[in-house]
Amino acid sequence: MNPYLDIIIRSAAVYFFMVIALRFFGKKELSQLNTADVILILLISNSVQNAMVGNNTSLYGGMAAATVLFTINFILKKLMFRYPKFSDFMQEKPEILIHDGNLDFKALSKLNISSDELKEAMREHGIEYFKDVKLAMLEIDGNISIISGDKTLKQTHFKRKRIHKHLGSIN
Repeated sequence: MNPYLDIIIRSAAVYFFMVIALRFFGKKELSQLNTADVILILLISNSVQNAMVGNNTSLYGGMAAATVLFTINFILKKLMFRYPKFSDFMQEKPEILIHDGNLDFKALSKLNISSDELKEAMREHGIEYFKDVKLAMLEIDGNISIISGDKTLKQTHFKRKRIHKHLGSIN
């Protein structure tokens, strides 16, 4: 078999494995990184490298693997934008964590979000008490966005860059 075809097949298999693994383990893992999460990402990248390129350690082998990963990622993003049902399959929906100061303990438990993580997100948004939160949501990208009850707009590093037209609004 052509060594570059082998790299293409291996890289695609690893990419799809990682998509499924991240989908299974949840969106929270994508943005709420602690030291153990960073170590996990570094170890995963090291462990799948050989699975993608095998014994080929050439520059072209690495570039072939990277090209496959970028191409698959580009195609998946286009498909998710064009086909909302495919996007729903690939990504979880936003989840309400707090509404009008009331915590949704069922959602927090399902998503494995601790009160300490929620309080940290609130502090990053300049909010001290749960009762001051009008709406807190775990977004599809894993970030927690919070709207306070004081009707002022506060920008944080959680600000979204783009809204997809197929995502519904929550009223």
